Amino acid sequence: MGDSRLEPLMLSEAERRTLQGWAKRRTTTQGLAKRARIVLMCARGLSNTAVAARLDTDRGTVRRWRTRFQQDRLDGLSDEPRPGVPRTITDAQVEEVVVRTLEEVP
Repeated sequence: MGDSRLEPLMLSEAERRTLQGWAKRRTTTQGLAKRARIVLMCARGLSNTAVAARLDTDRGTVRRWRTRFQQDRLDGLSDEPRPGVPRTITDAQVEEVVVRTLEEVP
């Protein structure tokens, strides 16, 4: 079922445990959980087509995450900053507004 043209994806035991945790934990974002499942299935030797079929996604998505994992390991699976205007409000400012809204009478 594997594709001999694909570079084998080898995981250390620590990486495997981390990926399994991401895939199973309820608090993990859906995107990261899916990426973890993709990498785990690729590490089992499945082809991109087989992984895509089992996870109801396309081969390009599987290829992207396989490649990013091979290049950057676990760090390659995290979300990259989105294009556009950078944030102008800090988390502290957001927290301050929420606290003031909830605790002060208008």
